[in-house]
Amino acid sequence: MKEIVELSDKTIILERNDFLKVKGSIDSNVYYVESGSLKVFVLDEYEEQIIRFGYKENLLASLDSFLTGRPSAFYIQAIKKTTLRVITKQQIEKFLQKESNRVLWTRILESLILQQLEREIDILTNSPKERYQRVLKRSPQLFQEIPNRLIANYLRMSAETLSRLKKS
Repeated sequence: MKEIVELSDKTIILERNDFLKVKGSIDSNVYYVESGSLKVFVLDEYEEQIIRFGYKENLLASLDSFLTGRPSAFYIQAIKKTTLRVITKQQIEKFLQKESNRVLWTRILESLILQQLEREIDILTNSPKERYQRVLKRSPQLFQEIPNRLIANYLRMSAETLSRLKKS
């Protein structure tokens, strides 16, 4: 991943609650989180539904827009002050001209897809306790970086249920 981050020649800083992206925008960048944290979410008619977080040393993108060039369905918002390195699609395409770099990029995309699939399975088939345990095992850093109310939303449970599970 270091090779991808080194492509960046631009850094941006978001203050708490600033939006990196909003629904309907087209985004052809990938972002590396140097510090801080963000949430990726969709809005239904009543509330946000968090689908992913980004925190220190994560790559983050509006992957739907990045891959298709079409408007994204996602919002990306800073949870706290966040510093991001910006890697453009053009920088990545130039990087991918080398065969060995394509292998690395494929591994990064595969990892993102597998994480999303694992999350979908968790949400659809597992109990709140199982979802909590799997996320704790998969991403223990999440619990240091992200407020409990947002983790509860991500896990599709109440903040009270999450609190109870953390105590047990």
